[in-house]
Amino acid sequence: MLEEIQYPYKVTLVNLKDGDQFNPKYRAISPFSKIPVITDHENNISIFESGAILIYLAEKSGKFYDKNNRISINQWLMGQVAYVGPLLGQHHQFHHYTPGKSKWAEDRYFKIAKTIYKDLNERLEKSKFLAGNEYTIADIATFPWIARHPIHDIGLKNFNHLSRWYKNISEREAVIKGYDCLKKGEEIPQI
Repeated sequence: MLEEIQYPYKVTLVNLKDGDQFNPKYRAISPFSKIPVITDHENNISIFESGAILIYLAEKSGKFYDKNNRISINQWLMGQVAYVGPLLGQHHQFHHYTPGKSKWAEDRYFKIAKTIYKDLNERLEKSKFLAGNEYTIADIATFPWIARHPIHDIGLKNFNHLSRWYKNISEREAVIKGYDCLKKGEEIPQI
């Protein structure tokens, strides 16, 4: 989002393995000890939780959050925040990072991940982007989860409309730059 709206920013790494997120100074800006968090030094405010951050930046910049389409944008954004992200995150945990630890969890979250792909594909059959015909913060929030498609083992190429949406977004200059925000040469996975 910061690349899309062309706001200057600095990335501060939080080492989760070392427990940086539990430092009292960090917890003062992120009460759940989670990432991401942003600090708007211009307005002397910190914002935690990705959905809240996107809404804040969209309102501040006046971009990707059309007033006439906010109900649809909010629905798809909250769908990512409450459904797509958390459940694909569980799929990552059980299917990719700790396979063999719980067959029940692996099977459950694999099935849910397939359902998420199906649900998104069905929506994108009717709409160019998630909330309608314009690229919004709902797409910005959802794209990074689908960009992990190689570890999902679902087969993004089997979902034509979701693949079209993914390809379209993955070619955006700001998305390419944002994907490699740490400047390590990371490239968006191809379909």
